[in-house]
Amino acid sequence: MRNEPAVEVTGLVKRYGTRTAVDGLDLSVARGGLTAVLGPNGAGKTTTVEVCEGYRRPDGGSVRVLGLDPVTDGARLRPRIGVMLQSGGVYPGARAEEMLRHTATLHANPVDPDLLIERLGLESCGRTAYRRLSGGQQQRLALAMAVVGRPELVFLDEPTAGLDPQARHATWDLVRELRADGVTVVLTTHFMDEAEQLADQVVIIDGGRAIARGTPDELCRGGAENTLRFSGRPGLDLVSLLNALPADTAAAELTPGNYRIEGKVDPQLLATVTSWCAQHGVLPDRLSVERRTLEDVFLELTGKELRA
Repeated sequence: MRNEPAVEVTGLVKRYGTRTAVDGLDLSVARGGLTAVLGPNGAGKTTTVEVCEGYRRPDGGSVRVLGLDPVTDGARLRPRIGVMLQSGGVYPGARAEEMLRHTATLHANPVDPDLLIERLGLESCGRTAYRRLSGGQQQRLALAMAVVGRPELVFLDEPTAGLDPQARHATWDLVRELRADGVTVVLTTHFMDEAEQLADQVVIIDGGRAIARGTPDELCRGGAENTLRFSGRPGLDLVSLLNALPADTAAAELTPGNYRIEGKVDPQLLATVTSWCAQHGVLPDRLSVERRTLEDVFLELTGKELRA
């Protein structure tokens, strides 16, 4: 069982009337890791997660979560998973601490609510009704409720939306601890740096389909290699420089005295460039190695136009 995926989605289809929100999606989530699901608005992220949680019935395909069907096996699955919804899931009039403690009583071996209250900075709002909490406080309470039952698998839908930097980093630390304890985490987020910091695997969804998947490093490396930039005197002999570099390397003088080298930028290439500069009396200035970020990859794949 430990070798089986925690989540296995095959050919998932979900429609709302005439609109197809998820269109033949395949998704596999390894146990014990963190998978970040990214996509523009309307891509099908939240719908996919809600189907996996058992809140929505699929119109096609198959879904298995911890080896169970989220719909027909919901009674057996729910005690084993934690769910943080994008919004809602809490009684508006319930006090924050009251709601967390009530959630803890529903589980056989819960985390001490006081630890989560302190860890997520909820001490000052424990007696405040949920509807009167700030957006960030509501997010932190929802996260605490999702993990208080010590789940094997936790779904976090936009867990740091609306959080200030301190609360955001506290959330990241808690998520890292979950993963270190062997909890499988499925995270949806619009923050690319969050996915880069936390994820073992990233899946990018658009139009209800998975259009890319891999580790953050694989996605940032794939399709374009790193870029080396430096400044020197204008008019360097780039033909001579290219002769010293691997055959698949390109070099250009972008503006007078500003150079870009594209190819497989590794320590050997860096050493070759600096050696060539030394041989030709060139002092390379502002030498830097650049790489694509996950945000660059995301925009390349999904476009830059605004989504409703």
